[in-house]
Amino acid sequence: MTQRSLVSLLICTFALLASAEDWPRFLGPGGAGISAEQVPVSWSETQNIRWKKDLPGPGNSSPIVSRGKLFVTCYSGYGMDRRAPGDISKLQRHLICLDALSGRQLWERIVIAEHEEDPYRGFITEHGYASSSPVADGEQVAVFYGKTGVIVYDFSGEELWRKNLGTQSTRKRWGSAASPILYKDLVIVNAAEESAALYAFDKKTGAPAWKASGNALPMTYGTPRIVSEGGRDSLLLALPNEVWGLNPESGKLRWLCESPYGGNISPSVVVGGGHAYAFGGFPKKGAIAVKLGGKGDVSASHLVWDARHTPYVPTPVYLDGYLFWASRDSFAQCLNARTGEEVFKARLESRTDAPRFYASPVKAGKVIYLVSRNAGTFVLAAGNTFKQLGQNIIASDSSEFGNSPAISNGALYLRSNQAVYCIK
Repeated sequence: MTQRSLVSLLICTFALLASAEDWPRFLGPGGAGISAEQVPVSWSETQNIRWKKDLPGPGNSSPIVSRGKLFVTCYSGYGMDRRAPGDISKLQRHLICLDALSGRQLWERIVIAEHEEDPYRGFITEHGYASSSPVADGEQVAVFYGKTGVIVYDFSGEELWRKNLGTQSTRKRWGSAASPILYKDLVIVNAAEESAALYAFDKKTGAPAWKASGNALPMTYGTPRIVSEGGRDSLLLALPNEVWGLNPESGKLRWLCESPYGGNISPSVVVGGGHAYAFGGFPKKGAIAVKLGGKGDVSASHLVWDARHTPYVPTPVYLDGYLFWASRDSFAQCLNARTGEEVFKARLESRTDAPRFYASPVKAGKVIYLVSRNAGTFVLAAGNTFKQLGQNIIASDSSEFGNSPAISNGALYLRSNQAVYCIK
């Protein structure tokens, strides 16, 4: 290859990467689960799979893409077999960095668990020890490993700092699930399981910025959401029986809305049309809509509706005044975000098993992707009328798909307990 050809190739590659929308955190830009890009609607082992990369272990974390690099976490050494989990002292986590275009592994960092995690039983067998997705900003990438804490690396894989966020457990001992987020110069982590607190650190130095504690935080598994309300940014989090709006720069509570739904809260807050929507609860399950822009206790003034329609684990996606998700019992559901009324609840047609869902839906172009744990990915038309467009199965991969895909550069990146796939 001539020097001129090499320069041209590098320029084209840089232009391609610069034009590609990053998917830098759980559920993509802003945590909305929405991309304007067009990606394939159908795929199989012989169609539209650009590359596949096997992983050293399972995990329910979702892949992210930042500046042409794909990051994904998994775990190994313990809890690989439900019947014989092994020695918990051997548990280790992996952060893997791949070239997003080719799937070539650039680097891997392995971290031995610093403190004993909750044992591999009960609901931990449903999601394991790598359920928190990474977050990146093109220069640094942060991961959260439960009782081992939060770790930040640069894009070459050099560890910059790490912080322990507590080693407690709730009485359920279900382990961690929430993903870290970035806000300006801060890394913010929901460590409700480890210490009943939210933490913020300077992303470059690891210096503590603030800590927000609360008795309502245990059993809160959602990822915080940043939203603009009334000319200011707020950090939103749904908790058992409450929704919080915090100042993300100080951690101070700005507003609180009571909710009738307690127990465990897994979905993140969804935002749209000037409202925040909170979901979940067990055994009493439901959803509420809260008008944004309040101050203090807004339970009486800003609660718009209360409905008994909700997913259990997935975070719904908001589109044009409607909320969409897939339930654990094989149904696709749509809610009118203005009224809380159910628009449709339709059973997904499956040519294999009845699908079960942990992953949150994402929308790209004019379609919604619903990744099931056991029956492939279902594709719906993005509208308030139910229309199933397809079911995509990778037949050779019988492991579970418990995470949401990333979308960048015209590709959908799908991850299972076995591998990462680039679909394009």
